[in-house]
Amino acid sequence: MKTIFKTLALASAPLAIAAVSIAPAQAQSRLGVAVVSMDRAALEGTAYKTAVEQMKVTYKSTIDSLNTRQAALDAELKQKGATFQAAVKAAGGKSTPALQAQYEALQKRAQEAQAELQRLNQPIAIADSYVKAQIAAKMDAALKTAMTQMKVDLVIKEEATEGYQPGVDITSAVTAALNAAVPSVGIVPPAGWQPGQPL
Repeated sequence: MKTIFKTLALASAPLAIAAVSIAPAQAQSRLGVAVVSMDRAALEGTAYKTAVEQMKVTYKSTIDSLNTRQAALDAELKQKGATFQAAVKAAGGKSTPALQAQYEALQKRAQEAQAELQRLNQPIAIADSYVKAQIAAKMDAALKTAMTQMKVDLVIKEEATEGYQPGVDITSAVTAALNAAVPSVGIVPPAGWQPGQPL
């Protein structure tokens, strides 16, 4: 009988040792989960905020021209819209070929106005994309730094969550790491640079 107990004790000894050696590895795993908004981290960073202020100065004439033209186009479209509404009212709300043609002309003019404003805004849009591309190039490193500092193993994008407690949001930590990694960026892209091209 004693021999049976000794044999059982010896047979179970490796299992006990295995269990003891597994316990510390499990204790080391943090399995911390966090939520982050990468867009907010970038937009709240010093580099982006400073770049926006610099663009207001550097592209002031473009911005002024854009605003002036937008105001003029808005006034024109508003007047054409009012004329169209008056024509609809005069026709008793009934569709006529003349009303249909007037409506189509109004739609076409609105599209032309939108295209014109996009052309005028293009230098600013390209500069903004250039700024964001420079910041995005440092984003992965900033995220990893924030994860290490906050002792997080898994990060979920904010837009992929149904809800979370504010304490698990590490966006501000990512912004801080980003500020350290990229305190400023250029606002004038190289000649010919387009969004999506490498820096």
